[in-house]
Amino acid sequence: MAHDHHEHRHGHGHGHGHLHGTDIDWNELGPLLESQAELFGPVYERAMAWLAQEVTDPGLIVDAGSGPGVVSCLFAEAFPGARVVAVDGTAPLLERARARAARQGVADRFGTVTGELPEALDELDYPADLLWASRSLHHLGDQRAALAAFAERLAPGGTLALLEGGLPSRFLPRDIGIGRPGLQARMDALEEEWFAGMRADLPGSVAEAEDWPALLTAAGLKHSRTRTFLLDLPAPVPDRARAYVTAHLSRLREGIGEALDADDRATLDRLLDPADPASVRVRPDLFVLGAYTVYTAVRPA
Repeated sequence: MAHDHHEHRHGHGHGHGHLHGTDIDWNELGPLLESQAELFGPVYERAMAWLAQEVTDPGLIVDAGSGPGVVSCLFAEAFPGARVVAVDGTAPLLERARARAARQGVADRFGTVTGELPEALDELDYPADLLWASRSLHHLGDQRAALAAFAERLAPGGTLALLEGGLPSRFLPRDIGIGRPGLQARMDALEEEWFAGMRADLPGSVAEAEDWPALLTAAGLKHSRTRTFLLDLPAPVPDRARAYVTAHLSRLREGIGEALDADDRATLDRLLDPADPASVRVRPDLFVLGAYTVYTAVRPA
């Protein structure tokens, strides 16, 4: 799966967090995860409008790998007749999810389950009409088995929706006036190597061709659909987009920085130096452009 593997996933691992390793203060990271998810709100809202064409009146929506619940609460707003359950392995983030649901007035139909996927889904009181997994599946060693477990938690006629893949996001022109052109493409290649290692090191890891429609079919689901949604924030971007890019590049610096050559590392350091006029915190050519692909399929009635 090529692409922004840890950019803004809001499940266990939570975006960039897994570039740090496992010793992460999720309470401290929570506000950053929330602000990033809010930045991507237009993507999720368009995806939900697309899902609503198929999922007409869901009783239960499950956000599998929810993190701090930004997307879970968007589901509650988009489907006002549904109960929403946020499932995640990190209790402090689910506390934030419950607080958000209370602030947004949806707490009466919002619940949480703490536990690792897919086993935590066994705690659901009844089957889901829509199960949403946004970049949580690729953190599970046996993705085929996990998809089968997801499918088993669907009600007859229920929909499984995966956000996986897409395209690597871009934040800067190919030539940014410092260093060699093409820095982001070279970082993408190193991220691919990192991601392959992360997948190989997962407990029970199984190599799997990432043909998501075929894997959904193998899980016994039908009527697969695919749609890609753009996030297009042209320059000049708002401050929260600058904060997102800064956080993203900072975590790349920590995770793959030493694998960059000296020139690229120096360029990345300048981009992250708030005192440098080339910094992403101030440069006028900063933008955010990303493509996020959602795959759906339905449990036969």
